[in-house]
Parts: sequence; structure tokens; C-alpha cells
Amino acid sequence: MNSTPPGTLAGRVRVDAAGDFPRLVALHQQALRAFLRRLCRDHAQADDIAQEAFVIAWHRIDTFDPLRDFRPFLFGIAWRKLRESRRTIFRRLRREAAALENEATLPDLNLRLDLAAALAVLPEQQRAALLLCLVHDFSHAEAAEALALPLGTVKSFVSRGRERLKAALGEA
Repeated sequence: MNSTPPGTLAGRVRVDAAGDFPRLVALHQQALRAFLRRLCRDHAQADDIAQEAFVIAWHRIDTFDPLRDFRPFLFGIAWRKLRESRRTIFRRLRREAAALENEATLPDLNLRLDLAAALAVLPEQQRAALLLCLVHDFSHAEAAEALALPLGTVKSFVSRGRERLKAALGEA
């Protein structure tokens, strides 16, 4: 989707950081924010974590292997930042009570609410794997890298999560 071919733009960032890093941000910020918003359902917090992830990626760009895809590197940073941010029950409850994200791709409000409720009951790692693979077009391997999980675990999360969503939405 918004993936940079391995060894291209992200690799040049080391040479021309002022010119190319803003292009990486532009390529990935929308997908990263959407991913984070679906996980924590607090738009302000999701945007803050996305911004932090880009800052960390900027500072760690020397550790990035330019032969690899930048997306798993960036989304992995964001995933870890999100997990760090969930330290207190109060913050978690506040996120759960936040308004549901408006999904433009789903025409029916009831379906959007049903989907949001079905996603909310999934364990966080399973929900993250589903969102990366089904919404953000990550391969299972890219999602595994971003979430720092074994490939088989991500495949299981996606398969079981898809079945749980179908059951929750009343599909055969």
C-alpha cells in the first residue's frame, strides 16, 4: 500500500536526512495514525504516539537496515510506544470510553458500531495483527516484525480474529 521498496527512500535518509525523512513521514503517517487510532480509539493519544514513533525512527535511522522495508520498522516502534503508554487502568478505561472512530468505508452506522464492539473484545495483540494485515495490507511477516511476534503467532491471531469477528457480526 504505502510501502517503500527496500533499499530506496529509507536508505537515502542517511545521506539526505533533511530532504528524505519528511517524505517518509508523508508516506506513512496516515496509515500509522489509523492503525494506532483503531488500537486505542483515542485520536489525540494515537497522534501523540505516531509523532513519538517518527521522532524515535529519526533518532534510530542509523540502526535501520536500508535493505528492509521501512514500514515494519516504523510500525514496530509505534506498537512498542503504545504498549508503554498503557501503564495505568485509568488510562485504559478512558480509552475504552472514548468515541468510536468514524469508518468511512462502512456505510451503516450500526455495522460500524458492531465492528468496533467486536474488535474491542479481541485481545490487544490479536486486534493489532488483524488491523495490520487486513486494514493496512501488511504481510504476515511484516506484521510479525512490527509486533515482535513469531510469524506463526501472527497467522493464528489473524485467522482466529477473523473468525471471531465473523461470529460477532453474525456471518457464516
